[in-house]
Amino acid sequence: MASAFVHAADDIIGAGVPVVSVAPIPLLAPDRPVPLEVRVSAPAVGADLPVVVFSHGNGWNLDGYAPLTAFWASRGFVVIQPTHLDSRRNGFGFDHPVFPTIWTERISDLTRILDQLDAIERAVPGLEGRVDRSRVAATGHSWGGQTAQSLLGARIVDEAGQVGEDVSDSRVTAGILFAATGIGGDDLHPFAQANFPFMRPSFRELTVPTLVVAGDRDQSRMSSRGPDWFTDAYTHSPGATDLLTLFGAEHSLGGIVGYEVAETTDENPERVAVVQRMSTAYLRSALRVSESDWGAVRAAFADSVESIGRVDSR
Repeated sequence: MASAFVHAADDIIGAGVPVVSVAPIPLLAPDRPVPLEVRVSAPAVGADLPVVVFSHGNGWNLDGYAPLTAFWASRGFVVIQPTHLDSRRNGFGFDHPVFPTIWTERISDLTRILDQLDAIERAVPGLEGRVDRSRVAATGHSWGGQTAQSLLGARIVDEAGQVGEDVSDSRVTAGILFAATGIGGDDLHPFAQANFPFMRPSFRELTVPTLVVAGDRDQSRMSSRGPDWFTDAYTHSPGATDLLTLFGAEHSLGGIVGYEVAETTDENPERVAVVQRMSTAYLRSALRVSESDWGAVRAAFADSVESIGRVDSR
């Protein structure tokens, strides 16, 4: 049972408060094939609130990932979730002309959000003037992890082996990558090699403080590598100094996408409770809400008797 750790972590990060969530909020996105819409979730009270931008996995939308995003908002963060072009709501399949550029549009979506924080504040009743824009984290799951890591400094290696354009954003000062794909190469299956250039990252340029979260039973259909593929950002980047490995977890890490959905092949509410609290503590420390929280929660996790995972740091 994870309850002992959960209680200890709650004592560290504090109790939740009511959350206001507003969607869809339209943002300016000239030349985008469909309008850009976001969900914003924020605590109903509090000031100087840090911002967390969350990028969803393939096919999802702004209504997903409530187990994570609502929890973060209840603990004092303004959480912003776009619906990217690959959402099933848009119908742009692998054979659609738009598809080859979706990965770059995903990165642009996150930049557009940061460019339009004024409009986002005005769109949420009671939020204006309560946001601290000097504290911003980029986070994401699966394909969303690749999207977020680009803002953290990771780059793409082209077919000639050259490291590509730097699209990092200096406004982003922390990150969390959930089940983010690793380095490409010959391990990539032919379909991924042909269609997913973003699966050839270079992590050497990722210097922003980042937590990597991975499951030790997450076997990708895109690579012949084992679950360690999803730890590459930790292994190869100077910025990703912390790794949370969840024992028995598959790609949805117990249900961070949502419970009772097809992607959650390993539903485990206890595991999600651990992810909620570990990620919150990391964000609180990395975004200078309470710099001692990550160390305290890590210690509580290490002292717990449950065999639910481990934390590595360097």
